[in-house]
Amino acid sequence: MALPLRIALRLMALVSLSFFLSCKSTKVLADGKVDDNLSAKTIVRNHYANTTNFNTLTGKMRIDYSDGESSQGVSVSLRMEKDKAIWMSAPLGMVKAYITPGRVTFYNKLQNEYFDGNFEYLSNFLGTELDFKQVQNMLMGQALFNLRDAKYDASVVNGDYQLKPKKAMDLFKVMFQIEPKNFKMASQQLSQPLKKRLLQVNYTDYQKIGKYVLPQRIAVAAIEGEERKTVDIEYKNIEFDQPINFPYKIPKGFKEISLTDDAR
Repeated sequence: MALPLRIALRLMALVSLSFFLSCKSTKVLADGKVDDNLSAKTIVRNHYANTTNFNTLTGKMRIDYSDGESSQGVSVSLRMEKDKAIWMSAPLGMVKAYITPGRVTFYNKLQNEYFDGNFEYLSNFLGTELDFKQVQNMLMGQALFNLRDAKYDASVVNGDYQLKPKKAMDLFKVMFQIEPKNFKMASQQLSQPLKKRLLQVNYTDYQKIGKYVLPQRIAVAAIEGEERKTVDIEYKNIEFDQPINFPYKIPKGFKEISLTDDAR
């Protein structure tokens, strides 16, 4: 059964991809050992040297969402083209989502509704400005922000490298933890203390599929005041660099809805 459109939007807003793959070619990577002498500059350089430079990604995933009062789960098909598009479809195409750098759109055949807008909804829902590249980075275990734009103090915390900015940001606080095996994200946190907002993305283990290193599990929590929204996702049957397309067309006669107010 397809989820209501608003729930589907929330699921996409919190897409924190966990690439939990059961195929025999998948290998969970062992933990690496930290080097206490690595500088923050070297850690950042290694993080970007290990970027997953895929062309396309296809597979299936299960997404479980909770807002503390109710929970929903859905299995969807996923297609991605790097830097260009993210496409999701629930069984029988009852709910579809299509996201590009300039567009965020979903429709729901059960309720004959659709949403067609930009990243404002996702940004409002998560409490911080987001763009396509940041969402893609979150999916692939990369930093939400460009780490090369600031200087950091580096330390070792629980077997990971932790980076904190030397100069505090005006409106936000950020913290990054990078695992030592592949220099991918172990955890990244963005908070707005004055607005009591927190976005936390945790990654558990990484695995190698062919030449690509991907998260095995990712969990996202979006907190605002007393409200907490979470998503856990499992991915299966992931393939890379296969020819793909993105079948998406809003059916005629569907009612357009606005979700700006509901996002807050």
